[in-house]
Amino acid sequence: MNATVLAVSPQRQPFSRQVVRDAGLGFEILTDAGNKVAEKFGIAFPITGELKEVYQGFSLDLKRINGDDSWTLAMPARFVIGQDGVVHSADVDPDYTRRTEPEETVMAVKRLLSN
Repeated sequence: MNATVLAVSPQRQPFSRQVVRDAGLGFEILTDAGNKVAEKFGIAFPITGELKEVYQGFSLDLKRINGDDSWTLAMPARFVIGQDGVVHSADVDPDYTRRTEPEETVMAVKRLLSN
């Protein structure tokens, strides 16, 4: 459909490359250092208090993985952005276990191309 698929993550490239290899992804993961892009999309949030302690209890070292000590993450999100830079479709859910089905993304791209 002449579309580009990519992912954006605060993870440093060594960790993102490992995800691409392990999951057999056919697209690139770009690094959003410090979640600056996620902040602009309004989907970044801080990890504080008890949740930070939970992450540390699981030995999840976000400082090492993300390369900064901001302790921020981004909500899972999917955006379909046209060549004009306009967001034509967006799906964001604060529950990281709920993700957009690939078929929904394909339909959003088809709608964009039919306009």
